[in-house]
Amino acid sequence: YDLNVDPSQDDKATEIKLLSFKRPHMRAFHCSWFCFFIAFFIWFAIAPLLPEVKDTLGLTKQQIWTSNICSVFGTIFLRFINGPLCDKYGARIPMGIILAFASIPCAMTGLVNSATSLAVLRFFIGFGGSTFVMCQFWTSRMFTKEVVGTANALVGGWGNLGGGVTQLVMGSVLF
Repeated sequence: YDLNVDPSQDDKATEIKLLSFKRPHMRAFHCSWFCFFIAFFIWFAIAPLLPEVKDTLGLTKQQIWTSNICSVFGTIFLRFINGPLCDKYGARIPMGIILAFASIPCAMTGLVNSATSLAVLRFFIGFGGSTFVMCQFWTSRMFTKEVVGTANALVGGWGNLGGGVTQLVMGSVLF
């Protein structure tokens, strides 16, 4: 291993080397936050477009609010499923499947033509936000109890940064 590990804690790393991409610990660390970053980019991509969607489709504030609720509900719903999936398959495979799945409705955003289709689309896009479970599971499996809190904070924070970067990118590119 490139990092010091604790054999009594299942060979989990006892340290974090942010500039390392060596397997398995730091590669998992970086893959975890980057996948979560992508998930948040997918999940938040439509948010800066909602005023345009509202005007184009003639939607009310209530209909936009409903689509917001559907997005969060999709995330919450899938988070309950993701825990057992991680227990059975680990974090990597479910993370990849959910990212691939969530990217499809994200790419279909331009096909929305009603409040109902917006709500359904945002429900499925919301699945991307559920990858938080895999992000935290993956990192927790790689680091000892002495550093796992720091590791989880870093991957969670850098992953959440995807939402902020989305606002910058979508706002800069489109407006």
